[in-house]
Amino acid sequence: MNETISVLGGNGVYARHLLPRLTRAGHRVRAVVRRPEAADAARACGADVAVADIFDAEALARALEGASLVINIATSLPGPSGRGDFDANDRLRKEGAHNVVAACKAAGAARLIQQSIGFLGPTPAGAWSDEDTVFAPTPDTTAGRAGLAALAMEAAIKASGLDWLILRGGLFYGPGTGFDDGWHARAAAGKLRLPGDGSDYVSLVHIADMAAATAAAVRVWPSRSTFIVCDDEPAPWRDVFGFIAAAHGKPPPEPGGARNFPSFRMRNARARAALGWAPFHATYREGLTR
Repeated sequence: MNETISVLGGNGVYARHLLPRLTRAGHRVRAVVRRPEAADAARACGADVAVADIFDAEALARALEGASLVINIATSLPGPSGRGDFDANDRLRKEGAHNVVAACKAAGAARLIQQSIGFLGPTPAGAWSDEDTVFAPTPDTTAGRAGLAALAMEAAIKASGLDWLILRGGLFYGPGTGFDDGWHARAAAGKLRLPGDGSDYVSLVHIADMAAATAAAVRVWPSRSTFIVCDDEPAPWRDVFGFIAAAHGKPPPEPGGARNFPSFRMRNARARAALGWAPFHATYREGLTR
């Protein structure tokens, strides 16, 4: 079914991988952005551009008019451009979600896909988590506050009365994300360090695979469901960073780096089954090869 889709956060790296998939499928796509001067990639993909801030409910409603589906992938995370702030991103998730819901209702958009995160809270070392895992993050770390904000956002979406889907992504990497570029640069310089002792697990997802899963969700639409989107092989940081270091002819990284995320080892089985999707970059070895 071809339809009009409004994508909030339409000039970000996620959108740059998602928009061409949606336009190729025949949808009319509207990229909703705060900075129209940064929306050339959206236009190049064949998307229309509308300008609105997620905290301006009236402007947001106008930007969503005529759309039957809204995809909210707006974030304010620090990135390669230097823009973004973790606290601002938490506010965007908590307060912005309510504005998005209100704008969808005002504009008559009945369906909503909300991007969320996989590291909602810590799990015991090496333990697996899935969509039914109950998390209890605390506000004493940046990651804990992010988890609390994401849970509040998810609760607002689930209580909205809209027809919703939530996609909990793993840690993004790939072109434009900045993560793997930094890892490779530090490895080449012999400066890559393990987070803590490297035993924490990380569930990665290549940004192109996240976009492909989102496009699959639009096509299949398993109503009012939450899905984890990550690769097939969550791994300890020591394995991931050890692979990167070896690719540059360097010895395994030393421990002692910052632990910016809780250990999260996620299963993607539900998304694979329901969406008919599988990650092209099935493990970090495919995605991080240079």
